Order: sequence, then structure tokens, then C-alpha cells
Amino acid sequence: MDAFKFCVKIKEGGRIELPELGRLKGRRAEIIVVPLEEEENGDLLAVSESSLDFWDNPIDDAVWNDV
Repeated sequence: MDAFKFCVKIKEGGRIELPELGRLKGRRAEIIVVPLEEEENGDLLAVSESSLDFWDNPIDDAVWNDV
């Protein structure tokens, strides 16, 4: 059995969007909602939503290629 974990914000009307699950169309799933406290998990959520562009730069690549 595969398991997936996503941290999302619930939108107006109780809507959530999980486009990553499109490949599972037609399969049954159990949904468990665990509300997160913003102050406890705000940093974790922010990191999960951030970009990886920071790591994609020529200076960093050159340094690591020479190690």
C-alpha cells in the first residue's frame, strides 16, 4: 500500500486541491484531516512550499563539482 502526505491550506468552502493525486484517478482513498497549529508548523509548511531555486546556481555547482 502506498501512502502520501500533503500539507495544504483549506480553501473557502472547505476545498482542498491535490493535483499530485491525478495519477491515482479511479482508486479508492481514505482521507484523514489533522488540523495543524500555525505557530507550531508554520515554518515547516513554509519550507515545504518554497522553491528549490536556491540550490540551482552556477557558483554552488562549481564549488561542489571541485570537492
